[in-house]
Amino acid sequence: MPTGTTKPTVTELDALESESIFVFREVAAEFERPVILFSGGKDSIVMLHLARKAFAPAPVPFTLLHVDTGHNFQEVLDYRDATVAALGLRLEVARVEDYLADGRLRERADGTRNQLQTIPLLDAINGHRFDAVFGGGRRDEERARAKERIFSLRDEFGQWDPRNQRPELWSLYNGRHRPGEHVRVFPLSNWTELDIWNYIEREEIALPSIYYAHERDVFERDGMLLAVGPYSQPRPSEEVTRRVVRYRTVGDMSCTGAVASTAASAAEVVVEVAASELTERGATRADDRVSEAAMEDRKREGYF
Repeated sequence: MPTGTTKPTVTELDALESESIFVFREVAAEFERPVILFSGGKDSIVMLHLARKAFAPAPVPFTLLHVDTGHNFQEVLDYRDATVAALGLRLEVARVEDYLADGRLRERADGTRNQLQTIPLLDAINGHRFDAVFGGGRRDEERARAKERIFSLRDEFGQWDPRNQRPELWSLYNGRHRPGEHVRVFPLSNWTELDIWNYIEREEIALPSIYYAHERDVFERDGMLLAVGPYSQPRPSEEVTRRVVRYRTVGDMSCTGAVASTAASAAEVVVEVAASELTERGATRADDRVSEAAMEDRKREGYF
């Protein structure tokens, strides 16, 4: 190094970004038909941003797939469609509504649909012969996700066996699989919620408006603030109030809670998340509160 020059500083975000980009390029080299799960949620948005960086100036060489419950927030769907159109990407949508209409699935007694996504997801993977599926799961979200490798093998039924995980020493990833099997790939595994928000702020990534403070009619149920809407209605004993809230995570409207917040920018959200002692899913997702093993049971069946 020439005298008088300083060594470039590599930040933690730089290292995480580099690792994720390497994973995207590794999958492009090893697999024939990869797909990115893209819902318009913040993690899938960051994942797509990283994929664009990995192959720029060429376009992203992967199809996008969204498993639509039919109970999604409209702001998120609008963002999804606008992004796909702006980038000229191909989007496949597997609709839970179609499965309910023809009897392949039945509505749950509690009215939520997140747990109905598994079969449409597996059918879409098999129907399009996707052999690698990128998901935005992070290890800090939930204890079952902490068991995942970055490359997670799924059997011919799309199921996950936590005991059948391959070692990933020295960041070497084994993508070998038999016909009918596929690999779930988690390029954000080593990121935290705080890392995601720091990256969103640094990269100036646009998000759906519901991730920032806004006024919304909500009611409290099981310690969560649920939005009043076509898929979530208050019971007679539940009072509706207008609150300033935002969403930490986005899923089925009927089971995703908001948090009281005045954070109106990525920088303000970073401060808020840094001070939080609750995980985003544990605090705001009713579908993860069914039991301590709720997520692991769903993953074993083929869920994200």
